[in-house]
Amino acid sequence: MKRVTDGDAIDSWPMWSPDGKKIAFTTNRDGNYEIYLMNNDGTGLTNLSKHAAQDTSPTWSPDGKKIAFVSTRDGGSDVYVMEVK
Repeated sequence: MKRVTDGDAIDSWPMWSPDGKKIAFTTNRDGNYEIYLMNNDGTGLTNLSKHAAQDTSPTWSPDGKKIAFVSTRDGGSDVYVMEVK
């Protein structure tokens, strides 16, 4: 077992990419909940959603090219899809 995140932030909803190389997860390390991506060893941390609203619950598409997630960016909780680059 290996810990791949640390600090005071709440890191949750980890989801492995279909190829097992990446992990998408929700964190509040920037002051609100965002979708982050990292390599499976904890390196390469990247903020994918970059929005003032709460973005949570990432789920990968079967081909690993998109992530569906829940966001409050339009007032209510809605499902959005973004490309993964």
